[in-house]
Amino acid sequence: MLDVEVIGIEVASGGEAPTAVELKELCVLALSSAGIEEGHVAIEFVDEERSRELNLQYRRIDSPTDVLSFGVDEDGASIGPRELGDIIICPPQTEDVREAVVHGALHLSGMDHETDDGEMLALQAELMRWVS
Repeated sequence: MLDVEVIGIEVASGGEAPTAVELKELCVLALSSAGIEEGHVAIEFVDEERSRELNLQYRRIDSPTDVLSFGVDEDGASIGPRELGDIIICPPQTEDVREAVVHGALHLSGMDHETDDGEMLALQAELMRWVS
């Protein structure tokens, strides 16, 4: 079973913000489509300053970004429930929070649009068509 925890969703509130339940469902859909059926994921919403700090610390880019993913048990070889990792979303930098969740979850599954031949972004687009 996939366990998805949503933290700080109040940062995303305003306008047509998705609910925590919808975000969890999107994350499960993305991970399941990539063949992952169990593990824990945390989705955290942060402001632009925190996004900038994390982006600088981990990617050496001194600006906020829309979504960051931090995998934990990437090889799936953990004892006990698998800790898939964290998805960090900065709503002011994101056109679509729902798509950012899908994007982050696909990265946690091991996909990488910077090194594949378009598979990750094609799957992301397909999943977004399913839920639109």
